[in-house]
Amino acid sequence: MQEIEKIVNGKDLFKRPEYQEVLANKKQFESSMLAINPAKVDEIAEWTKSWDYREKNLAREAITVNPAKACQPLGAVMVALGFEGTMPYVHGSHGCVAYFRSYFTRHFKEPTPCVSDSMTEDAAVFGGLVNMKEGLKNCAAVYKPKMIAVSTTCMAEVIGDDLMAFIIAAKEEDKGEFLPAEYPIPYAHTPSFVGSHITGYDNMMHGIMSQLTEGNKGETKQRINIIPGFETYIGSLRSVKSIVEAFGTDYIMLGDHSDQWDMPAGQYEMFQGGTKLDDAKDCINSSATISLQKYATSKTMKMVEKRWKHKGGFSNPVGLKGTDEFVMKLAELTGTEVPQKLKTERGRLVDAMQDSYPYMHGKKFAIWGDPDFLIGAVSFLLEMGAEPTHVLCHNAPNGWEAEMRAMLDTSPAKDSLNVWAGKDLWAMRSLLFTEPVDFMIGNSYGKELMRDTGTPLIYIGFPIFDRHHLHRYSISGYDGALNLLTWITNKVLDQLDEDTKGIATTDYFFDLIR
Repeated sequence: MQEIEKIVNGKDLFKRPEYQEVLANKKQFESSMLAINPAKVDEIAEWTKSWDYREKNLAREAITVNPAKACQPLGAVMVALGFEGTMPYVHGSHGCVAYFRSYFTRHFKEPTPCVSDSMTEDAAVFGGLVNMKEGLKNCAAVYKPKMIAVSTTCMAEVIGDDLMAFIIAAKEEDKGEFLPAEYPIPYAHTPSFVGSHITGYDNMMHGIMSQLTEGNKGETKQRINIIPGFETYIGSLRSVKSIVEAFGTDYIMLGDHSDQWDMPAGQYEMFQGGTKLDDAKDCINSSATISLQKYATSKTMKMVEKRWKHKGGFSNPVGLKGTDEFVMKLAELTGTEVPQKLKTERGRLVDAMQDSYPYMHGKKFAIWGDPDFLIGAVSFLLEMGAEPTHVLCHNAPNGWEAEMRAMLDTSPAKDSLNVWAGKDLWAMRSLLFTEPVDFMIGNSYGKELMRDTGTPLIYIGFPIFDRHHLHRYSISGYDGALNLLTWITNKVLDQLDEDTKGIATTDYFFDLIR
């Protein structure tokens, strides 16, 4: 057991005799008195590494193993926390909300405010109206947010709860005490059994923007709206703002959660930063809107283009080419020449890419993540002469696979580069055993693949639970591309050192001089 004088972590604690005894007894119990044949287990384990198993694994449709995505309300919570004084409110069970809070808190290492109206068995039968009326009133009375953003879980969606009607009923019953008629309570239906966290992001962003801007159309202002998308790198938000500010133009970032998950020590507040609600209400009068993640904002941008009649469109500022396109779009929209500051940053990145190119060229990578992240990251790998052998996107929307395929077809190695849309990380395991690569790029759930297949993992993506502070960096803009370059190249060099450390056997490469 733990000793007060010498507290140890789990790595050392569970090696102690008393824990080893418990684990041994547990193993005996679980194997039904040694009924499991270890040799058979090893035989099946080896078979799962074969091409025969791979074909069966990739044909699998009825079950997901180790998914590379999360559910819709997670994205809705991110959107809400990007607006000033806004409390994410999830209409559903308390356990779901505890999952969302812990998921974000483990990634960002910061508290994540979010409430639930805790639907239970009776609500599952009779509907969640009572829960909603009490929950919204309690939320407003206790936490005093400036806005409450309502999303849903599976339970509420299976029942078919009408959010708009429930919100109206809650305000009528409250009689203006805590929920006056003008109090903003935007909502979005976010069923977890379809789509993914980026779908929830899009639905909630659409819900907030459509409600806040209703009736506010006025004179157009020379101003640009920026929608970041489901962006989990805090530094990326700041890099994008720095690029826009370099042009000297007025702008609004819609859904700016950079301060919420990056508070200084001793300065915690329930709500920190975020897009001002007055700015959000007026954003309809901007002259242009740019979304940085096409697949995470498709519904929202349809509204922007068709109803708001804004210019702008999509631009993914990851890598050299992606950042160039974003910078040139800003130059076009503002009618301003590209600032020298950005030209200098670009030149430094190109110089660094030239330095590192020999180490990344020809290296084979397996990579997974969200669709917009993959578009940017794979573009950067191709710029460096790398070979993205397996590109896997579990939550790939319509059109993504074709766009990724067209991008890979620009590589000289195109015939050996594969796109895997709708597949999970258990499918990735088969791919790594049958068509091995040099490195993987992905989130923390790749740790099992790294240990199982021996493929080195470069931690880039979401979520990252078992490494610290990576989310504070940027992967967008020229400085973000330099971060990607540094992380990937140094991992290549780490592996090179590991592969050449055998004395008088493999140590023929020693890139060090006195």
